Formats: sequence, C-alpha cells, structure tokens
Amino acid sequence: MAGNLIRNPETIAEIIKRACERRELMIMVTPYLRFESSFLRLDGAELHVAATMGREDAMYGLRSPSLKMRFPHSISFLEAPTELKGFGMADGRRTLRLALPTLLQEEDHRGSYRVDHVGRVPVTFSTPKFDLVTGTLVDISTTGARIFSTRDFLEGELQPGEDMAVTIQVTENIRINTKVKLRHVTGRTFGVEYRPQLDDYLLDPLSRWVFEKREEDLERISRRGVETSGQAQAVAGRILTAVPSGLVLVSSDAALETSLQELLGGFQPVKRIGMNMPALKEAIVQNPALVFFHVPNLSLDDRRRLKPLAEVIQGRVPFVLLGTGIEGGPLLELGSELKAAVSIVFNPERATFFQRLIQGVLRRTYEGGESPMVPLEPEEP
Repeated sequence: MAGNLIRNPETIAEIIKRACERRELMIMVTPYLRFESSFLRLDGAELHVAATMGREDAMYGLRSPSLKMRFPHSISFLEAPTELKGFGMADGRRTLRLALPTLLQEEDHRGSYRVDHVGRVPVTFSTPKFDLVTGTLVDISTTGARIFSTRDFLEGELQPGEDMAVTIQVTENIRINTKVKLRHVTGRTFGVEYRPQLDDYLLDPLSRWVFEKREEDLERISRRGVETSGQAQAVAGRILTAVPSGLVLVSSDAALETSLQELLGGFQPVKRIGMNMPALKEAIVQNPALVFFHVPNLSLDDRRRLKPLAEVIQGRVPFVLLGTGIEGGPLLELGSELKAAVSIVFNPERATFFQRLIQGVLRRTYEGGESPMVPLEPEEP
C-alpha cells in the first residue's frame, strides 16, 4: 500500500487514542490469516484490542513477524506493522496486547477507495439552479460520490466546478446531506466531491462502512474464504492447479496421518514418511506443495534430528512444524529458529482454523507471486 508515512510518535499516539475513543474497527492480518477486532485502550507503549478469537488461535495466527493492523481514519485508511505482546483485560473484556506502532502508512488514493457494489441507494440532489431531482448512487467514497440521474440534463444545466447539494441514504444509519462540488458529467451520470469535507459525526461511520466494504473485496480476492471442509477443498483445488501438489507428513504417527487425510486429503493427498534424510529427499523429488514435520516432543535429541531435515528443504518447499502433546510457546520458538512457515500444536477440534491456516500458506506460496521454489539437489548440500 503506497502512501504517506507518519513517523511522529505524538501524532501516532493521538491517532491511536482517537481510534480507541471511537472503539474503531480494526483488521489484523498476517500473510496467512485475517482477524477482525476493535480498538479498546492505549496503555503506554501497548494497545489493547478486543480478543475476537480464542487464545490458541491468537497465539498461532498472530505470532508473526509480518503482523499488521489496518483501520479507517478520516477520509483514508491506515496500515501499520505491530506485534502481539500477550493477553490482557480492558473494560471487563478479554484483550490482545499489541505493540504501539512506530510507523503508520496512509493509503494514497487520489479519490479514496470507491465502493461500487452499493445496491439500490436513492439520492436526491439540487442542481445549481435549485431544481430538485432524484437519482441513484453509482459508487461512493469518503470524499465524494457518483450519481445517476432519473432524467436527462438540459444543455449547460450542469457544469464542472459548480456548487450543488445532495442527500444520500447510504444505510439506515448513514444519511449524507451536504454541499458538494460538481467534478464531471457524462450523460446522466455525474461525480461530486463533498465540499467542505464531511463532519466527523458523518465521516467516521461512512469511513468505517467504506473500509468494511474494501476489506470484504480484499478478502474475496485474496483468500476466497474457507468456511467449510467442502469449500476448503474447492478453493485449494483452484489454487494448486498446475503447481506442486501433495502433502508430506514426516512422522511415525499413523493416527496423525489419518487426521490430516480427513481434514486435507480431499483436495491434496497426504503421504507419510519416516523422519530420515533419504526418505525426505525421495519425497521432495515428487514436488510436494507442503511438508509437515511432526514434533511430538521437544527433547534435545529430537531437535538435533529435525534441524538438518528442515535445513535441507529451506527455500525449496514450505514446511510446517506440527506439534502434538507439547506446549505452544517452545514450539513457536523452534519454528522461528528453523524458519518454518507455520508452527502449531495440532488440535482436530479446531479444524476450520487449521484448514484456513494451511490454505493461507499454500496461497501465499503459490498464488502470491513469491519466487519459485528451488529444486532439491540429489546430493547433500
């Protein structure tokens, strides 16, 4: 997202404080997942936001060096890198504690993001000569709108630069009644800019609504949401067409293989191999999409066995550390050390979250424009 950079700590703190006062909507995103939340309280160098997901989902979904927050602010949207610091309480609610950003990036759109899927929204406007006319909304942003008139205009009736007034019932709770500047006219369609800028009592809810619509569009484009097992299979099938395929589980646990087959095998076959170098190299020759390293314990011996296996495929095939019967914190530390795409303690009861997470890894790798994987050489690196 290109745009202006805000680095001044006092300005950043003031923007965040105002967002907390409004309980503003926030989207937290990683390369693999997306969570919706809201601002609650600024506490020194930390920010409390609503915990809208379970503790485990937050731990495995948000413990990412690429974690960012996005939120609406005035006529634009802001994005900032942040870090999950832990969990807390604010105003009697469970919270996530995030690091206060040191940098905010403002979206740079000349006319702001325009929502064009608006449904049938009625508009009333007065021409520069104060004739009242009805129309419908074509699209809308935080700085202006495009309107379709129910009648033709007389020659010279509308001229760019002239002042008008419009009333737009965007939603049941958002009604814009303001002066505008006419910017362009094409047939019955014309564009207007709010002049002056909308007051905060209108701008804040409109900005939030436009932001939500934009996030819905981004979500549709980038993730094609996974809500059920059947949808997961269909989405992954599209993602993985003509790219590496198959999932490799490095484990001696047959029951874990069965669980992964039930969750993921409908769209990608799961092959289990032993935790040894020859078996791994033979499996990698088949060009799998993803490798799961099973981590049943975190003993020093098992770490030593795992490290060379992970190193031999780094930069060639993405891999996941899949823990069972161990603590999540140490597993995350090990995953960071080995540069795993994801580290997670496996819990079949959280199947949808797990599917979404794996979908995100696959999408990021094979649909996100990253560099192609380097083939594995047959000899030792």
